[in-house]
Amino acid sequence: MDNNNLRKISIITPVFNSQKYIGQCIESILAQTYINWEHILVDDYSSDYSEAIIKSYQKKDARIKYYKLEKNSGAGIARNKAIELASGNFIAFLDSDDQWHPEKLKKQIAFMQENRYHFTFTAYEIIDPEGNPIGKTIPSKKRVTYKSALYKNPIGCLTVMYDVGYFGKQYMPSIRKRQDYALWLKLLKMSDAYGLSECLSSYRTGNQSISSNKLKLIRYEWKIYREIEGLSLVKSTFYLFSAILIKLKSYF
Repeated sequence: MDNNNLRKISIITPVFNSQKYIGQCIESILAQTYINWEHILVDDYSSDYSEAIIKSYQKKDARIKYYKLEKNSGAGIARNKAIELASGNFIAFLDSDDQWHPEKLKKQIAFMQENRYHFTFTAYEIIDPEGNPIGKTIPSKKRVTYKSALYKNPIGCLTVMYDVGYFGKQYMPSIRKRQDYALWLKLLKMSDAYGLSECLSSYRTGNQSISSNKLKLIRYEWKIYREIEGLSLVKSTFYLFSAILIKLKSYF
């Protein structure tokens, strides 16, 4: 791939009290073999040293952009601000505690351009809080349609890339949770998504799997079905219970 003709990729990262991992996140982007990118970090009004850490990297590399919100507003609002500021031909997402493998951008954009895909994602691995792989990889489906995605979100946010030239800038709804899933559904109404089977990202787990958080996620999925997608009561109930059953099966 000719470095002089590289399309620009805008990388979207919401930040909130992320001092523990934000350096590793940025380092994984600096290590990319694909060089034409901008990393837009929008700080959701952190109270720790996230700002100082990000600005220390910003001084060394002009591709790193920093913006701080005036109040805590949630990851969706932070991501949307970053999308608004983006100037790239493609939009990609990476949360502040996750990481990319060095070939991620190069391989994914080649996959898109060679196949003329507009919306893609990849497989990814799970790492523990210390960054060690736990031996679990989430595979990518070959193709995802709007209808198939209603059963369960099959797309990891940290792996997504979409073509701004095809979709225009597309934003997430202003909800606190599951806003990425709502955006995928929006994009899938315009184009199917295609998965690159190679594992190119690392998703960090912590203590997110407690029951109260799972119940909150279910409430937000209901909100997506009923309010954002405008599905009937019957269809919303069907898809919600289908999603719950699929998730339960994954534990056994």
